[in-house]
Amino acid sequence: MEPKVATQDVRSHILETAQVIISGKGFSAVGLNQILQAAGVPKGSFYHYFGSKEAFGEELLKSYFADYHETLDAMLSRPGLNGAERLISYWQTWLETQSACDPKGKCLTVKLAAEVSDLSETMRAVLARETSRVVARLEQAVAEGIEDGSLPATLNAKVTASTLYQLWLGASLRSKITRDPEPMECALTATKEMLGL
Repeated sequence: MEPKVATQDVRSHILETAQVIISGKGFSAVGLNQILQAAGVPKGSFYHYFGSKEAFGEELLKSYFADYHETLDAMLSRPGLNGAERLISYWQTWLETQSACDPKGKCLTVKLAAEVSDLSETMRAVLARETSRVVARLEQAVAEGIEDGSLPATLNAKVTASTLYQLWLGASLRSKITRDPEPMECALTATKEMLGL
């Protein structure tokens, strides 16, 4: 029983270490040696935990989204705020974390979507499934805002959630290109307008 826990800890440590490196450099640009050296794990043990770099990438995305969904749900369930306030808080946090220079906390969806969707069908499938879950949770949050009266009853929760998520992904990419938070600041303004705030 104890070696299994140790194995899981090492595996998680590799994934956590890699997430920061890959958030900064991308998937293809990072070699396994760089990840294992940063994690302090012997090179030969990588394949004990992951069958290939692609399998590793798939697990990296699953691990990232497991944490992301937990954080997203906590943010969109905060007590003491109405639905509109929870949504704006989420987007404000997105702006703050994604415009920072530190790769820790950067959105792997923004970093890897275009790169790995053409390289790996399994990684693309994880991205498709998990981003759909994000949109579904945002849809629920919009519906809650409509129900509590903080958002207009005329909003279509599904379309609004999908449009906003796509707006923010695009704004994040544009911010990476310009190295300026202005595109995400515009996205926040557009979000408030779309939500009738």
